[in-house]
Amino acid sequence: MEITEVRVKLVENAAERLLAFCSITIDHAFVVRDIKIIGSPGGPFVAMPSRKLSSHCHGCGFKNPLRSVYCCQCGKKQSEGHLPRDDEGRLRLYADIAHPINAAARELIQSRVVREYEAELVRAREPDYVSRYDAIGDEEHRLRR
Repeated sequence: MEITEVRVKLVENAAERLLAFCSITIDHAFVVRDIKIIGSPGGPFVAMPSRKLSSHCHGCGFKNPLRSVYCCQCGKKQSEGHLPRDDEGRLRLYADIAHPINAAARELIQSRVVREYEAELVRAREPDYVSRYDAIGDEEHRLRR
């Protein structure tokens, strides 16, 4: 596996832990978008794209956020017994959409993305800086040329 392109979109006023979003292209053939770069005391790390989990109301079938006490559609009280938990018993609120299967692949992605993030910070100091992330969606256009 070769990461052939990384595009980074810095988050303005990154006072929170979210520092940037990025997309990676693998082998000029597969794109993973909405990877997050998160700040931590140990340095930036990569969080793979995920979606918020939901559950269906037992009364009307409406899709509600997991922590909903009442259905957003019919108002019926939601049960709490079926909520998904991880191995340590913590509530799972998100599920990965795409993720590396082994530690070597995770390290490959992590190191390349963090390196590109640091390079983007340097480029962002230039007076006429424009993020390459804003050109997302032009992959097909470039391939057709």
